Amino acid sequence: MKLESPLLSAIPGLRHAFFNRDGGVSAGVYSGLNGGIGSNDDPANVAENRRRMAQQLGVRPQHLLTAYQVHSADAVVASAPWDTASRPRADAIVTRAEGLAIGITAADCGPILLVDPNARVIGAAHAGWKGALTGILESTVDTMEKLGAERSSIVAAIGPLIRQNSYEVGNEFVERFVDTDAENALLFLPAAREGHAMFDLAGFIRKRLESAGVLIIDDVGADTYSDERFFSYRRSVHRKEPDYGRHVHAIALQR
Repeated sequence: MKLESPLLSAIPGLRHAFFNRDGGVSAGVYSGLNGGIGSNDDPANVAENRRRMAQQLGVRPQHLLTAYQVHSADAVVASAPWDTASRPRADAIVTRAEGLAIGITAADCGPILLVDPNARVIGAAHAGWKGALTGILESTVDTMEKLGAERSSIVAAIGPLIRQNSYEVGNEFVERFVDTDAENALLFLPAAREGHAMFDLAGFIRKRLESAGVLIIDDVGADTYSDERFFSYRRSVHRKEPDYGRHVHAIALQR
């Protein structure tokens, strides 16, 4: 049902999970543990899947929080539960409240879970290429600092995402990154197709975290595109499927 980071698992009073498809009730293209409120899956199935995830995290179902993600650089603070209709538009959630599981949804983009174990401040960030490029990781760390965290003490874990051997992009994509920082050229390898390259999203996330002063970083290493245990937006597009499932990846401070 889930993957865990050894670094995060070693921290007392903390629960986290990078969930895969196992253990859910959804069917068809959503088969398994689809947690995507924005998908076209049966809402009752999504609710049951999220209840099961909340149970794994040791929180009430209504205390498993995800935002309305828009590939932005916006991070919000959660101090109490919110309902689906009122969930904020943001791509990271930060809290120091015990008993809340803060999470993100993803199906190829990068999920990053963070904690300052001394200040007991946690964060969950959704980093696709656009969010990572425009500063979602820096915003998450800045927001954690406002709640008392110190970036030098933050431990971060990179979860399942589309990996370089699966992530083919066009030359205009490469140019966008290199124009921002010439060193970003190191994140691309030649693709088999002319005019294309293979992008290292995990490497870019790690680079941005390190630039933000977060140096204790774990990576679970899973590839959402090539590993059928995971939902994948890009794989669904290539198969011409009508929709795709979403994973929830979350972290919680225990009471």
